[in-house]
Amino acid sequence: MPWDWDKLEKQKAGRGGNPPQMDEILSKFKGFKGKFPGLWLIVGAIIIIIILFSSFYTIGVNEVGVIQRFGKYVRTTSPGLHFKLPRGIEKLTKVKVRLVYKEEFGLRTIRAGVRSQYARSTEYLNESLMLTGDLNVAVVPWIVQYRIKDPYKYLFKVRNVKSTLRDLTESTMRMIVGDRSINEVISKREEIADQAKVLLQKELDEAETGINVVTIEMKKTNVPEPVQPSFNEVNQAIQEKERMIYQAREEYNKAIPAAKGNAEKTIKAAEGYALDRVNRAKGDAARFLSLYAEYSKARDVTRRRIYLETLKDLFPRLGSKYIIDADQKNVLPLLNLGKEKGAEK
Repeated sequence: MPWDWDKLEKQKAGRGGNPPQMDEILSKFKGFKGKFPGLWLIVGAIIIIIILFSSFYTIGVNEVGVIQRFGKYVRTTSPGLHFKLPRGIEKLTKVKVRLVYKEEFGLRTIRAGVRSQYARSTEYLNESLMLTGDLNVAVVPWIVQYRIKDPYKYLFKVRNVKSTLRDLTESTMRMIVGDRSINEVISKREEIADQAKVLLQKELDEAETGINVVTIEMKKTNVPEPVQPSFNEVNQAIQEKERMIYQAREEYNKAIPAAKGNAEKTIKAAEGYALDRVNRAKGDAARFLSLYAEYSKARDVTRRRIYLETLKDLFPRLGSKYIIDADQKNVLPLLNLGKEKGAEK
């Protein structure tokens, strides 16, 4: 039923511009209700349906429900069918606590899969450009994967959880990279990732973000493109230096053990010779003492035996021997002793 605006204007003019009273408005609504009684039943049914649909809700297996009553946190519900007060009194917020979220730094995923493709541009370079401990510049892209472990803290303790997470992650990574050399940053990515995960989790817990870091994945770390040729030359020089050092150590390991072995061999030979000489000297001395003891007991017999033994050793070395009787006055001329020796020559 449309309002009679002319009549309303007249009433307003007659009352000095005052709006219609509440009883007049109610009387008009009562007249409207009397003309359309079924409409109010439809409106009531719709309101009841809305209340019922807003009161019953279902929570999935990988999420929880956070209930607020007039904006204040009341409870957290587990997966399943639940009841709450209608909309406007209690508000439901579903939080996926088993889903793994990720934040990328220095890159963005173009296509995920077994061989994922990533986009790197100058827009993301500022996130991954860092200064190392030896004053070199490195490009360090990485990915943080996390879950929501405390929905209450995640929703109500921090105003912008995602921004806080990115700021804390970037500051943590820059601090760790700043304590290492460029070679360590390139070659020890897993060690850096593990250290960053522990330190980042500590920072997130102190900030009461309600986030649990699952893993930090370090992507290929390198130096900026303008300095890559110079960096490669430096690496080649370092590798050449290490190769020469390795060769020198190899030669050292070959020569030094051989020299030590020869020295040990010479020392052992000298010790053996010294031991042999000492033992032989002791044996000769013992033999001489035993001979002297026997000589002291029977000097004539011992003297004769020593004389005979000496001749026995000496005669075989003399060659041809001629024994002439000392009483023989005339030597037979047939012997011709001098010529016989000359003939042998």
